[in-house]
Amino acid sequence: MSILNILMAQPGQSPLNSLIPLILIMVVFYFFLIRPQMKRQKELKSFRESLKKGDRIVTAGGIYGRINNISDHTITIDVGNNVLLKVDKSSVLRDTTDVENQPQ
Repeated sequence: MSILNILMAQPGQSPLNSLIPLILIMVVFYFFLIRPQMKRQKELKSFRESLKKGDRIVTAGGIYGRINNISDHTITIDVGNNVLLKVDKSSVLRDTTDVENQPQ
């Protein structure tokens, strides 16, 4: 059934009855796709704002390290053996506390 058929009410049928399935689909999309994504983005933003020197992190590229310095948009991480990498703050995905607690 196309959207045109839904919007064009049959004779003797209420136009509201033909719009109910379309409205239900939009509600389902909101609660199962849009709302959880907005929640994840909000949590990630607050995580990035709460970073401090010494925190262990994982970048989007899969680099594990410890924060050495933080500026407005960049983070310098120590990846071991005195190797420092400067990465964009938006590339930090998570801390490594949940990774360290998992059995290998």
